[in-house]
Amino acid sequence: MKTKTYKININAPASKVYNMMLGLDNKKTYEAWTALFNPTSTYEGSWKKGSKIFFLGTDENGKKGGMIAKIAENIPNKFTSIQHYGILENGQEIMDGSKVESWSGGHENYTFTQENGITTVKVDVDVIDDYMDYFNETYPKALEKLKEICE
Repeated sequence: MKTKTYKININAPASKVYNMMLGLDNKKTYEAWTALFNPTSTYEGSWKKGSKIFFLGTDENGKKGGMIAKIAENIPNKFTSIQHYGILENGQEIMDGSKVESWSGGHENYTFTQENGITTVKVDVDVIDDYMDYFNETYPKALEKLKEICE
């Protein structure tokens, strides 16, 4: 895995960006920016440190699946770290084997820095080579969507 970094400046307070990015008051704000990864993207679980969380969507056949992770850290309005460790497929939690071994343990880290009313969101995400082009194309678009809904 390689760590990729993506950044965007958003003309809004860090508290608003953090809240909308995670969908804390309204899950629809999370779903809006993550729809660029999967139009049916959502989550189930808690953003509380140590909590298990599912990042889910449906595939082209209407089957629900996605990633299983834990919230490694969550400092409101400052930093959120997600550690991925499994997948949900056909209602089964898969924690080991070939489907997860190449990326299990990888992190998504979100840092929120506010200065003069502008919040910089920095994303550091561990990516396997197979998904590098996809992330390089999709993450900037998703962050632009986040900017749009926050401003």
